[in-house]
Amino acid sequence: VLNRVNTFTNITYKNDPTIFAWELMNEPRCPSDPSGDKLQSWIQEMAVFVKSIDAKHLVEIGLEGFYGPSAPARTRFNPNPYAAQVGTDFIRNNQALGVDFASVHVYPDSWISPTVSDTFLEFTNSWMQAHVEDAEMYLGMPVLFTEFGVSAHDPGFNTSFRDMMLNTVYKMTLNSTRKGGAGAGSLVWQVSSQGAEFMDDGYAVYLTRAHTASKIISLQSKRLSIFNSLCGWRCKWGCKKKNHTALDALFSHDEL
Repeated sequence: VLNRVNTFTNITYKNDPTIFAWELMNEPRCPSDPSGDKLQSWIQEMAVFVKSIDAKHLVEIGLEGFYGPSAPARTRFNPNPYAAQVGTDFIRNNQALGVDFASVHVYPDSWISPTVSDTFLEFTNSWMQAHVEDAEMYLGMPVLFTEFGVSAHDPGFNTSFRDMMLNTVYKMTLNSTRKGGAGAGSLVWQVSSQGAEFMDDGYAVYLTRAHTASKIISLQSKRLSIFNSLCGWRCKWGCKKKNHTALDALFSHDEL
């Protein structure tokens, strides 16, 4: 893939400036080795190998974010006891050479209960906060919440709850950004378009129909853009962005 030439642009993927990053594997697990050694070895081998071919692009693992043996005190944030036994280890895995930023998923309906409840929102808050803290204290890298959502197939689902989930995740991301924290972004799974209903796994958000969700997503994008424009590329985490007073008043409203 890295050495493949795009037949439309005639650009090799490893040289393509429109590609943001490479993901080693979507949601890797190795439950046959709960110690995590086997998966850690694979991550280290593959991250270095990818970088040896393409040093221009970022690399992330694709983890769900479960805590493992290297940080037993953090396993209390896991959604269930089984999560610590699947061979992944958020802090240790992301310390592998060649990994540029951490990835985390947020699926309380898959991990806790299929029935929609306020517990989802409570878990989402603590789950995200824990990973932002670890990215700052132990990893020294940004963390992206690369998948999050709630399925329309869940008992008790309604679009209002999905909007609450969006707001919960976006608020956590925005709060981290406002203080120069490691929480670098969040990607809803999944934004879809009319005509692609055959790909809907229950999590699809159709912006032409989901008007409130569309508005929430648009506002988040604009707000993050405003804050990020206040810092140059040399800005480090923990910097104190200026001119917050006017922005705080602006961000208390649902329109920009």
